[in-house]
Amino acid sequence: MKKRILTRFTAILFIIGLMAAIQYNTINEPNLRDTRDVWEIRQELAREKQLHSQLLSEIASLEDTLDKYGAAANASPEQALRETAGELRNAAGLSETTGPGIEVFVEPSLEAVAMGLEIAGISPDLLIRLNNEINRYNGLYVSIDGKRIINTTAIRDINGQTTVNTKPLETPPFSIKIISETMEDSEKLYNHLLASRILDDFYIDNLTMTVSEPQNELVIEAYDGAVDSNYLQASEGE
Repeated sequence: MKKRILTRFTAILFIIGLMAAIQYNTINEPNLRDTRDVWEIRQELAREKQLHSQLLSEIASLEDTLDKYGAAANASPEQALRETAGELRNAAGLSETTGPGIEVFVEPSLEAVAMGLEIAGISPDLLIRLNNEINRYNGLYVSIDGKRIINTTAIRDINGQTTVNTKPLETPPFSIKIISETMEDSEKLYNHLLASRILDDFYIDNLTMTVSEPQNELVIEAYDGAVDSNYLQASEGE
């Protein structure tokens, strides 16, 4: 009888001790520290501020479009619709675009050519990274090797070859055209690409990336594929 009571008492004490240990560890568990240095935090803050600025610019642009449409609709509804449709086609990449921009030339590195190394072409990951860098610095309209980039563009590997809009890229050399909203934005993008680490990534893949100086007028061709509208639905207004 005493042995049974002692066993139960021991079990109860074990459970109480285990719960106390768990509670102690929970209370005293240290918070995870942010191991980023000041420069990395500043870069993250700069990216967030830039994204915030872009969103504000887009909101202002949409509000301006609504104001113009409202004013024009009172005078000439048909003309307002035509102008709005043209602006939307241009924003979607379905029409030829002209504006201030820069051109990036992707070529085999001189060392690779001198050593007779085989140039396999640019990888999808590297091309996506470059496109993301362009988008971060106000690159509004982009064309890669004559292939217009739109919202539904896919950059992927198909049968061992990098494709854009399901069309294979030429083996370097080829060019990438980028149009920005203003000449100032093009200059900022130009300076950013010249100082970017992505230049080293290209060199590792036996490629070089040469950035032309900003131009006042650069022409980018229209998207020449079919836009998938299967999931779009028309709504009737009152």
